[in-house]
Amino acid sequence: MRFSILASTFAVALFAGSTLSLAADDPPTGNSDLHHKNQRHAQPTGNGDRHRKTERLAQRQGKASVYDDSFQGKKTATGEPFSQEKMTAAAKDLPLGSHVTVTNKENGKSVDVKVNDRGPHVKGRVIDLSKKAATTIGITPKDGVAPVKVEARPSSQPTDELKEAVREKAAGRGGEQEAEGSAAPPR
Repeated sequence: MRFSILASTFAVALFAGSTLSLAADDPPTGNSDLHHKNQRHAQPTGNGDRHRKTERLAQRQGKASVYDDSFQGKKTATGEPFSQEKMTAAAKDLPLGSHVTVTNKENGKSVDVKVNDRGPHVKGRVIDLSKKAATTIGITPKDGVAPVKVEARPSSQPTDELKEAVREKAAGRGGEQEAEGSAAPPR
């Protein structure tokens, strides 16, 4: 009798431990508190990851250039003063305020920046980066330009309006690489 009680207790403990282990690895269902703490900062496993991996991105490929020092302190398209020490960028047609990832195709390094200005106004260039952002991915002011991939993920945007605007860009609505009215003569 003692053996069967001990065996039953062990089986229940083992089963309960397995269930808890599986619950920690399974995707959240319903109102699970398991992933609630980190939900804002990271996508949970399961359906959220599938959506994140398959959502359409607004993408651009071309050359990135480094802002010239002469722009330091000047007003950007958003009205804020430009700073070489912030992680910011100028893009021709991505929504102002949107957050994008820029990847240097020569070395694979990436940086996240906020689009706060319009430009560049040179053919073949898709983004101007602050000095801090450019050096983070290995572009020095001396090098000047590098081939990059620019990606804006709708789910990574800080507001619902920006999420929708980036979704429209990703779907091909609202302009492509050359937005209307953004083609200024090359410098």
